Amino acid sequence: MKSGLGAVYYSASRDSAAYNEAQKLYFFYGSRHFEPIWLDEAANGEVVFSEPARKILKLFENAASEGLRPSDYLTPDLDPAGAKGDPIKMAALETAFSGAALRYADHIYNGRIKPQSVSQNLDIAPKPLDTASLLVQLATSADPVAVLTALEPTHPEFLALKAALATFDDASLERPTPIAEGPTLRPGMSDPRVPLLRARLDVPATDGLVYDDVLVDAIKAFQATLDLDVDGVMGPATLAALNGGVPVTRADILANMERWRWMPRELGKFNVMVNIPEFRLSIVRDGREEYTTRVVVGTTKNQTPIFSDNIRHIVVNPYWNVPSSIIKGEVAPAVLRNPGYIDNQNMDLLYNGTPVSPWQVDWTQVSTSNFPFRVRQRPGPGNALGQIKFLFPNKHDVYLHDTPSKSLFARSFRAYSHGCVRVQNPMEFAEALMANEPNISRASLEAMFGPSERWVNPEHQIPVHIAYFTIRVEADGALRSFGDVYGHNAKLISAMGLDKPALAREIIADAEPVVDELSP
Repeated sequence: MKSGLGAVYYSASRDSAAYNEAQKLYFFYGSRHFEPIWLDEAANGEVVFSEPARKILKLFENAASEGLRPSDYLTPDLDPAGAKGDPIKMAALETAFSGAALRYADHIYNGRIKPQSVSQNLDIAPKPLDTASLLVQLATSADPVAVLTALEPTHPEFLALKAALATFDDASLERPTPIAEGPTLRPGMSDPRVPLLRARLDVPATDGLVYDDVLVDAIKAFQATLDLDVDGVMGPATLAALNGGVPVTRADILANMERWRWMPRELGKFNVMVNIPEFRLSIVRDGREEYTTRVVVGTTKNQTPIFSDNIRHIVVNPYWNVPSSIIKGEVAPAVLRNPGYIDNQNMDLLYNGTPVSPWQVDWTQVSTSNFPFRVRQRPGPGNALGQIKFLFPNKHDVYLHDTPSKSLFARSFRAYSHGCVRVQNPMEFAEALMANEPNISRASLEAMFGPSERWVNPEHQIPVHIAYFTIRVEADGALRSFGDVYGHNAKLISAMGLDKPALAREIIADAEPVVDELSP
């Protein structure tokens, strides 16, 4: 065993999966003087797996029910018959089983796919797993299956997705007859789809094909339940929602289960969850939603990163320190054309931290690639961050904030920012967020409104999770799907080696996107 593990350890490429696995096993077995834990000798002298090993093998066989692949663990190496009478092969069999057990444990705990292999914007670190201790537990436990099962996520939505996976092919999941595509329906129009629309919404049937007031009211009620624009118009987004939204596939369920495995083990008893495909923020206490509001997230070009952190500060009347990318791409060209741009945008031009007048700069010596200034926007009604921001210091310089651009919240598709998350009702959010802070309230924060930046530090840090789930589980257990805004879902499905069937075109907005200028 020592020889075989050493050979793999020293021959594998550093930091490869084979190297890391061999390293863990080499030191684990070394601490046990390279004694086996998975192999027994039968009465007839044959090499057989121990009882704990046989229980774990059953778990490997049923890995598909966990959204995993049995073939990742039931490899050709796990064949006791092939090791008969050969000490080297017996050692290889022993360590192969330990490797499979650790692989299964890591997959059920952290997922099969490294998030960064999908996108560098997935800033998610694997949760630490004490593999040496785990192997001892597995080998000595009367119920090793329970030891491994305990590593599974306990998040209610993960468990609901797992249950949905088990019944995915049930006939009860068949969709109703889809409503055909056609022109946008407005009040008073006639259309052959109206009878089916009435039946779908349980509106009393009539002999006509008119999209009348009763049907318009039913559409408005439907739109309100799904957070669509409540206008009574059946446009592409409303039609897609009536037809079940983006159809859910088995691959979608597996990909979302994988993303739940990436999440922290504990989200926090009181936490903030931002789900990018949903364009929505929620405050959750003890697993139940206490508050929710719409958000605007980054464009596909300037994606909001996926990570978890803690809200530590609230800033009232914030300065906006313009990111270097926006300075280079937007501010610098505008200033070079017109130095008055700085004052027009209520900004400060800073050189070595000191404000300087743009009219005192020799702009012939400056270019967009050689722009030695920082730029900040002063507090005020037009500030890009609005009146308040919520800080969780991070390397991405991303945070939650107010915005003067309120119109975009009325849209169904809301990926328009440079990466930060804009909150529709920031003071309502602040009030809900400070529910555990006796000395901070909405009134105390609003009393600070004015021309000067003010920092407030809550006593308790609040976990915040910027997540990416294209399937959410409703309170009644129903699955609700959302568009793959950044393509992370499709890339993960591909990385997992899953087949995703061709679907009808995805509709996520009734209107063309509009991107704000100079907005974080």
